This record gives sequence, C-alpha cells and structure tokens, in this order.
Amino acid sequence: MDNLDYGIIGNCKSAALISKTGSLDWCCLPNFDSSAIFCKILDEEIGGSFEILVDDDYEINQEYLWETNILSTTFDNGTDSFQLIDFMPRYAQEDGQYYAPPDIIRFFRLTGGAPKLRIKYDPKLDFSKEKTYNENKGDYIKSFTKEGKYDSIYFYSSFNLDDVLESKEITLKGNEYCLIGYHEKLVEQSLDRSYLKFQRTKVYWMNWSDKSTRYTHYGNEIMRSALVLKALSYKKSGAVLAAATTSLPETIGEERNWDYRFCWIRDASMVIKVMAGLGHIKSAKDFLQFIIDIIPHKDEKIQIMYGINGEKELTEHILSHLKGYEGSSPVRTGNAAYIQKQNDIYGILMEVIYQQFLMFETSLENSEELWTVVRGIVMIVEENWKKPDKGIWELRTEDRHFIFSKLLCWVAIDRAIKIGEVLRMGINDTHWKELREEIYQDIYENGWNEEKQAYTQYYGSDDLDASTLLMQSYGFIEADDPRFIGTVRATEKELCEDGLMYRYRNNDDFGKPSSSFTICTFWLIDSLYKIGEEKKAKDMFDQLLSYSNHLGLFSEDIDFKTKRLLGNFPQAYSHLALIETAANFSKGISEGMLFQE
Repeated sequence: MDNLDYGIIGNCKSAALISKTGSLDWCCLPNFDSSAIFCKILDEEIGGSFEILVDDDYEINQEYLWETNILSTTFDNGTDSFQLIDFMPRYAQEDGQYYAPPDIIRFFRLTGGAPKLRIKYDPKLDFSKEKTYNENKGDYIKSFTKEGKYDSIYFYSSFNLDDVLESKEITLKGNEYCLIGYHEKLVEQSLDRSYLKFQRTKVYWMNWSDKSTRYTHYGNEIMRSALVLKALSYKKSGAVLAAATTSLPETIGEERNWDYRFCWIRDASMVIKVMAGLGHIKSAKDFLQFIIDIIPHKDEKIQIMYGINGEKELTEHILSHLKGYEGSSPVRTGNAAYIQKQNDIYGILMEVIYQQFLMFETSLENSEELWTVVRGIVMIVEENWKKPDKGIWELRTEDRHFIFSKLLCWVAIDRAIKIGEVLRMGINDTHWKELREEIYQDIYENGWNEEKQAYTQYYGSDDLDASTLLMQSYGFIEADDPRFIGTVRATEKELCEDGLMYRYRNNDDFGKPSSSFTICTFWLIDSLYKIGEEKKAKDMFDQLLSYSNHLGLFSEDIDFKTKRLLGNFPQAYSHLALIETAANFSKGISEGMLFQE
C-alpha cells in the first residue's frame, strides 16, 4: 500500500482501520491497547485481515457518513452495486449509560443488481504469535488460540458461515451483516438488530458533531479532525491516545517505530484544550480527572506518559515474528519512553488546569485536589528547571538544556500564579513571581543565538528546532517582537523544505531525520500568520491539507519527496494542530454550544 489510505472507526473503547478497498487491516480488542486481532498493516502475509473481494471491474469509493465516525465504502461495476457500512456501536441507553461493546459491525446494503463478492475472514489473534483456529459453531464462528496466551473472538453473520470460512463466492440478494465481538453474545443477533445499532450510532455521532463549535473557515476539516480526536479518547478513564496504531515507521526501512496507543500528558493536554475550545467540556473534565487519579500522592512524580487506564509501567517488547509495515522492523508493543524525564509536561498540564479554572465551574473538592496538584508541580519545577532533560522529541541521547523544556517550566510557574489569582489564594505569590522572572531571564539570555537571530534547540546550540515556534502561543513573547519574528524566519529557512517542516535537522539517536513531522508544519503556518504573512500562511495551509489521505486524515509524518503519509495513524497531534491553525484563520467563532458528553 503506497499510502496510509485508511479510515478509522471506533467507539471510545477501541478502534479499527479499514482500507480504501474495504479491508479491515488493524484492530485491537477489547481495548485500544489490547493485542491485535487483525494486523495486516504490520505484516501482509501473516498479520490477518477481513477483506471484501470483488472483480476488478468494480469501482470502489469511500467516505464518512456526514459528521460521523461511520465509514461507507461503495462497490459499483455499472450494473451491480452495494454499500459497505463499517462502525463500532456507541450510543446512549435509557439508563444514561453508553452502549459501546468491543464489537465491529459491517453492514452490507444492496443498491443495485446482483453483486458478487467473496469474504476473506482471517483473524490472527494476539498479533499472530500463535496459530488461530476457526470453528463454525452453528450460530457463530469462534476463532481462538490453543498455544501461548489464550484468546478468542466471535463472528456472527446473516451470510452462510461456511461460505465465509471457505471464502466462497456470494451473490448479494439483499441487505446482510457481519458482527465481530470480543465476547460471545447472550442474545440472538440479526440483521434488524445490527441495523438498529447502526442508526443509533449514527444519531450519537451526528448529535456530538452538532454540539461542536462552528468556525467560519475550514469547517469540514475542523469537524473531521475533531471526530478523529474523539475517536482516540478512551471514555472509561478520560485518557486520550496519541494514535490508534503501533510501529508504523516515521521513515520506511528505518527503526523509528513506536507504540503510540498510550496517553502522553503533553499530547493529551493539548487535545483537551482544543476540545474544550470546540465546546466539548465533558472531555476536558474527564481528562482532568484522569490526571488527578494518576497523581495519588503529593510526592509522586508525573510521568510523561501512561497507559490508558493509568498504568505506570509500559515495558517495551519486540514482536520479531512480524515483518513490520513495508518491512520496517522492529514492531514494538509498550514504549520505553515512559521512564524519560521531560520537564515540558508540567507547563502543559498547568495550562490545562488554568483553562479549567477559567472556563468551568469546579467543585470545591475538585478545586482543592487541583490546587494540591498545582503546588506539587511548582515544587517539582523549582527543583528541576535548571536540569537538562530529553526534550519534547524524546531524544534517547544525552540530556540537554532544551529551550522548549525551559519555556514550559516558565509556563508552569506563570499559570500557577494565575491560578492562585483566580482562586484568590496568594500563596507563595511573591516567591513564585521571582521564580517566573528568573526562568524568563535564563531563557532570554541563554536561549538566544545572536548569530542565527533566533532561539535555538538548546542552550549553546546553533541548531534550530520547530518547538520554539510555540513561544508566542504560550505567552512568553509577543508576535511583533523582533526576536519572535527572527526565530520564525530563521526556523523556516533552516527547517522548511518544499512547504514541509523538519522537527530539527541535527543528528539524533538514529541519524538525521528524513521525514517531515506534520504538526511542525502547522506550527510554522500558524507563526507566519501571526507575524503578518497571512497569504503565505494560507497558501501553505491549503497545500498541507492536500497531503491528507482520501478521507482528510493525517498520520504523524509526511515524506518530503513523495508526500506520502508515514508514522502512526491517525495522529492526534496532527489533527489538533490542524484545528488550532484553522481556528486562527477564522479569526473568531460563530455561535457554538457547550456540550456535556
């Protein structure tokens, strides 16, 4: 597959990726971070998939149903045609709880003639580590392992089950359905039941979208990105995933392959800020509760990332039996970066807490818990801000005095002071203000490179880094300050190539980066817009949008030469930056509503 031409479906419990030809090539059940039951995306031979096979004379087109996370793939040869509707159920029940089982439903809607198709149903449980056995049990197909870790899934369908298992040719004479469930069903499954779940899920997503703030420009792109962010949120805990996949390479054939099915405090905090701006208040509150829940003790340090249920250990493992995406090994589960020290996370977390106090009513108990977190963060920052760290890009080399980390330490103290003002606490007010000024002066004097006329990657460095483009966004510097304008122009000159941005160009653990980090291009566009180069910014934005896949989705990286998408997919970081940039272009928000789920 030349590009990441996939759509994501999900229900805030797990997700699946479906190719533009209707092949289900990636899914982990029952949760986002569970073992994969299909992972053809990581090994075309043994990964496992659920494919819909038709003759070559069929034209296949794919789109999302309007303002939903329900995917529609149409097959049409001019005479015979059908629509494949893919979704994972999610909707409110009478008791107010949400029905979101670890299920995938594939609904076949006959639209013309008598189309012929074959189903290739080939699950490979537990990342295909051991053989998966399929047995027709009469009412369903059970797929299970005998060796290694036991796992099983259940397949229900209105199709003849033997025809499915043997991949026989099927003539579609009416509507049909397939359901894959992690659990055996206790009630009889039927076409009508699946259709009802489809309609209820469609209503859920359309209601969710309807309650989103509307922007004057790029409304469709903002909405699709918001739906991606929602699909990457784990309702049970409030966590937000960086992406739905593991080990999709930043560059084909290299080793920069990581598991992104976890919650990075930095990424998720930015996502929540954007979601709150879109009016989705409950998501922000859920995430804040997730933060409170993972910091139970006053002396407990905050990790840069956690499992989706707050797990603190994310030990990295290599799945050596899988070849990797287009042969790019290794395939990893877990992520060793969880032990890294990154001082920037404190500022981002504090920014979110500050927004919470500004925008939302907060119960006394919640306020007191958050105030404890705030004071704890200030103590940690005061102890650590002068120390080097791994930085925003999680470099696995020696620690350095990264400017972005120092900037976010300044943000942490600045927002702590402002939170104290909101709460009228005044605790440590003078001391905190002195600390804020000390960090500011340290960055001002040591971060600036006179020769480059820019803030660079780390103290004493000549290398530029895209993260310094955020200095204005966080309030450290004004957009019309010569130092910011100089930093934007120098960073563009050194890191921008054919309208796409490097994160940095200096060597890291694996040599020089060779693909563009998508969010950095959005940051440059936003910065150019703010320093007055509005037409140039908009032209770059339109060009960047054209590099999305056929459904408007972005991964983490883009190849400079071919413009193909690379890296884990879809990437929350990329889509939140798209929303922020598009919102700035809108220069204001039309009427929006606050949303409570």
